[in-house]
Amino acid sequence: MKYNFNEIEKKWQKYWSENQTFKAENKSDKPKFYVLDMFPYPSGAGLHVGHPLGYIASDIYARYMRHKGFNVLHPMGYDSFGLPAEQYAIQTGQHPAKTTEENIKTYRRQLDQIGFSFDWSREVRTSNPNYYKFTQWIFKQLFESYYCKDADQARPIAELEEVFEIEGNKNINAVTDEGIEIFSAEDWKNYSEIEKQKVLSEYRLTYLSETEVNWCPALGTVLANDEIVNGVSERGGHPVVRKKMKQWSMRITAYAQRLLDGLEKIDWPQPLKDSQINWIGRSEGAHVEFAVQNSEYKIGVFTTRPDTIFGVSFMTLAPEHELVPEITTDEFKEAVDQYRTATAKRSERDRMADVKTISGQFTGAYAIHPFTGKPIPIWIGDYVLASYGTGAVMAVPCGDQRDYDFAKHFGIEIPNIFKDVDISEAACEDKNAVIANSDFISDLPAKKAIKKIIEKLEEKGIGKGKINYRLRDAIFSRQRYWGEPFPVYYKNDMPYMIDSKYYPITLPDVEKYLPTEDGKPPLGNAHTWAWDTEKNEIVSNELIDHKIIFPMELNTMPGWAGSAWYFNRYMDAKNSDEFAGKEALEYWRDVDLYLGGSEHATGHLLYSRFWQKFLFDKGFVPVEEYAKKLINQGMILGTSAFAYRWEYENKEKPEEPKKTIFVSKNVMERILKEREGLGKKKKAVVGEHVDLLGVSKVKKEDQYSHFTPIHADVRFVNASNELDVEAFKNWRPEFKDAEFILEDGKYIVGREAEKMSKSKYNVVNPDDICHDYGADTLRLYEMFLGPIEQAKPWNTAGITGVFGFLKRMWKLYHSGEEGAFFVSEEAPSKEELKTLHKTIKKVDEDIADFSFNTSVSSFMIAVNELTAQKCNKRAILEPLAVIVSPYAPHIAEELWEKLGHKESVSTAEFPVFEEKYLVESTKNYPISFNGKFRFTLELPLDMSKDEIERVVMENEKTQKQLDGRIPKKVIVVPGKIVNIVG
Repeated sequence: MKYNFNEIEKKWQKYWSENQTFKAENKSDKPKFYVLDMFPYPSGAGLHVGHPLGYIASDIYARYMRHKGFNVLHPMGYDSFGLPAEQYAIQTGQHPAKTTEENIKTYRRQLDQIGFSFDWSREVRTSNPNYYKFTQWIFKQLFESYYCKDADQARPIAELEEVFEIEGNKNINAVTDEGIEIFSAEDWKNYSEIEKQKVLSEYRLTYLSETEVNWCPALGTVLANDEIVNGVSERGGHPVVRKKMKQWSMRITAYAQRLLDGLEKIDWPQPLKDSQINWIGRSEGAHVEFAVQNSEYKIGVFTTRPDTIFGVSFMTLAPEHELVPEITTDEFKEAVDQYRTATAKRSERDRMADVKTISGQFTGAYAIHPFTGKPIPIWIGDYVLASYGTGAVMAVPCGDQRDYDFAKHFGIEIPNIFKDVDISEAACEDKNAVIANSDFISDLPAKKAIKKIIEKLEEKGIGKGKINYRLRDAIFSRQRYWGEPFPVYYKNDMPYMIDSKYYPITLPDVEKYLPTEDGKPPLGNAHTWAWDTEKNEIVSNELIDHKIIFPMELNTMPGWAGSAWYFNRYMDAKNSDEFAGKEALEYWRDVDLYLGGSEHATGHLLYSRFWQKFLFDKGFVPVEEYAKKLINQGMILGTSAFAYRWEYENKEKPEEPKKTIFVSKNVMERILKEREGLGKKKKAVVGEHVDLLGVSKVKKEDQYSHFTPIHADVRFVNASNELDVEAFKNWRPEFKDAEFILEDGKYIVGREAEKMSKSKYNVVNPDDICHDYGADTLRLYEMFLGPIEQAKPWNTAGITGVFGFLKRMWKLYHSGEEGAFFVSEEAPSKEELKTLHKTIKKVDEDIADFSFNTSVSSFMIAVNELTAQKCNKRAILEPLAVIVSPYAPHIAEELWEKLGHKESVSTAEFPVFEEKYLVESTKNYPISFNGKFRFTLELPLDMSKDEIERVVMENEKTQKQLDGRIPKKVIVVPGKIVNIVG
């Protein structure tokens, strides 16, 4: 019987769907195991073969754990708010919800055809109002909470109001905005409602503030740092500038230390942990206040080396620092404004990465040194960031190389404060250097000097010891339409929360998805987007009276809002009253295995830990960390194809049109080689091919310039790297009249592994692989490519080997007449049992170690051995089907059914490895005569030395070799060899 994979796979996918085979229960006597994938954004392009890699690995593990007797939760959903659908809406007018729904249908079809064991009854979509009503609810909880340092947790903001009524805020130890004013109970009682709300906003865990943001004019929205690559937007590659805007922010900084401490409790990859540790950026030092000369202003700085304060010879502020316009003198105003404008066009990441460029501008202002009283020039420089520390640095050029280079470049004094250290060529960055020329801390080692200087700063009231974090509060507003609406209305320009019993606050219809003409976000186009506080409903904007009916928030939440808590929703996805019920949360508790990309290290994976800790503080979830173990899957790289374009222009005859010529790879390489190696004697290949184009009389230097590699669609390239020239010419209008230099009548492309992407035309559609080879082949091949955490190139040509393995496995079960299914009830041989049990052992170990690629190799070895053994025994083939089923579930289900089982193979117990079948009881002894091997003899391993000699000597093959001669001696090494000398 033929292995008809298309029919088999459709049959079992239908069976799983109709029978809800993989539906998990929230109550079970079995131990629980929660396997989670980072859910995808459903793009219009659908999945390519790189996307399912992590899903396949997690599915193998989920299926394996079911075989091991666990109640497995393995859900899937969609992170369905996203910019692409909104951009498409701007271009076409089609509502993002419709685009998203169409894209999800494609994703669901593709996911189903790969045979994932997802519990689709728990599907979530972040853009579904029944889902985002709880995102809005969590936002409201954050708004109504503050972070109490004494309790080291989030507490209700109402508690603060009670304390303010009794004693003001003098004894409050909370995470707040910088520079909060102290007030009494009497002050609080006399405050107006607006004043009280402003005070409370300085404590709230989500708050409105004027914030320096990454503004992308082309996209009409603010971008997070992780959404910017090389100074442009990750989506679309548009320019990004720094700009101040009123934004919602999340006070993630309150959780900085707990986010660091929590990394010790979870089994996540160390490189990912290191990314979060560096992003949070904990450092110990001191906060120091520098007074500005002839001014009431003070500049606060944070430094990890307060012991170097006597080496300060200038200060540098971030160009966007709020004091820059206030302190800049008239003489330098124009130059400072120009510098600030130029800096605003660069992202923070770009500025941080650029360590070579030295730039800055003097403000004309001076600060007063807090100990010496000397004036210190105040500069601005783009190497200082407003978002880190205070946005200002005390520059110590003798102890910091960047300050040193800046001082050298601008001719600023570099005083030396280190004992016996030469700073004529470079700064001294040795933290153990002894301090000198520093008044009361001279001759002290760094640690003692730091302690003493902090004591002095606190004594003088001009500074204090401090722990600082690089982590900044997370901007939580986006100027987009397609996102979660904020449940907020504005009264006297202050935000108020809509009561959660009226959630979800759903997106209104708009005529246009672009920002308004006066620069408001797209929701500013809505005609019905006002909140009636009496009727508690959304009404027409025309009814706004600022007494009962108020305007609503026009921004929407960022892309990470819905993904910051979705893992909890899967536990109780149908609950309409709570984001998840207590019973379900207590049962599933946390994710046992989470798979996803490392690119989310400082985005989703940090924000979601923050929200989980907050929900834990509030008693809404039972655990503080939501994922015990995380694995970052590597990337499947596309094998891009390149055609090499040679732009020829006859400079002697400029009236002749330019020629677009594509040169086959090997010809190009020969041309380049001759150009490099033959100097002026170029001829051969160059001349030969130039002649073909009728340009041989043109000067050699004009006959060609460099070759430009152009991505060619991999669909036009066969397994031998030959390009379908006609298809390529018809692909794009500019190639229609191109000429081609071939080799042996063929155009050979270049190949290179790079990220699989539509823009590189190297995408391989899993639909094609499933159609041509089957989903089981795709699953096995993706695992076979290499270790799960490593990047590896895709090569469709290599898939035939895995497909051949499945056909050989199918044949094992179909050894009857004319390929009919047949298994024998006979007892298996020792060799057959050995093959089975070494495979069980290997697969058990491999899955535990997430070494899925070596399991596939083990399957291949096992099938080859069993084929050679002509095995058809049920006792072997039945457990083999179970072992293979996590990897190739469709073929396993079909064989399981043929073996006579009524239930899905997923319900079968995983075979148990038994060591006894791998213990050798016999040994094939090599029998040699005078050191020359002649034959082997199988003997029991427990046979004594004398018995071995007797049996060997009595064997007829030995007698034949000796031919009547008597050997001088017989050497027997038990368990190894027998050598007959004589």
